[in-house]
Amino acid sequence: MKILILEDNERLANLIVEALEQKKYHVDLFNDGKRALEAIDNGYDCFILDINVPGIGGLSLLKEIRSMDNATPAIIISANVELDTIQEAYSKGCDEYLKKPFYMYELETKIEKLCKPKICLVTLQGGFTYSIEHEQLLDATGEEVKLAKKEILLLNLFTKNLNKNISFERIEQYVWGGELTTTENIRALVKRLRKKLPDDTIENQGGIGYRLNYEH
Repeated sequence: MKILILEDNERLANLIVEALEQKKYHVDLFNDGKRALEAIDNGYDCFILDINVPGIGGLSLLKEIRSMDNATPAIIISANVELDTIQEAYSKGCDEYLKKPFYMYELETKIEKLCKPKICLVTLQGGFTYSIEHEQLLDATGEEVKLAKKEILLLNLFTKNLNKNISFERIEQYVWGGELTTTENIRALVKRLRKKLPDDTIENQGGIGYRLNYEH
């Protein structure tokens, strides 16, 4: 799971990142709203936003996110407890408002409730299974198939978007985190992952992307 965090309190930000990375989440931290704005289309599964930060504030960033994406959960974290601010946050599309100071357990619980995919285990072709929660691929005998970081991200993207075609652009955003790459690099990554999966698990979609075949 990929999470964007906007938080300018260095101590709190480091605590959040450490806690979430221990849970094997992929975390990108920003302390400036302008820099976070440049990254919001990089394929995140969850947004955690402080309100009062340099550049663009968390509520303005949330408005930008919701202009493009109404589905990805967003959690506001703020010391501001004014009712007007809380109401504004919900009106702009936040899913939860967590008041500072908070226990890390509270944030972790809200992330698990809002952001984790409802389907955690996907049965693939040939008896293979993939656990989205544990990012673990098992073959038909139950043996783990080792995956590189980008292979995990790609398989996460496929399994979180079952029955959908995944474009080259979407793969670039999610796997490369917004860094520019080439179609050849994407095809090479797909080829490497295909070698670790049963035949025809990843299907070409007319040169515009790919789709995952799985057991319904």
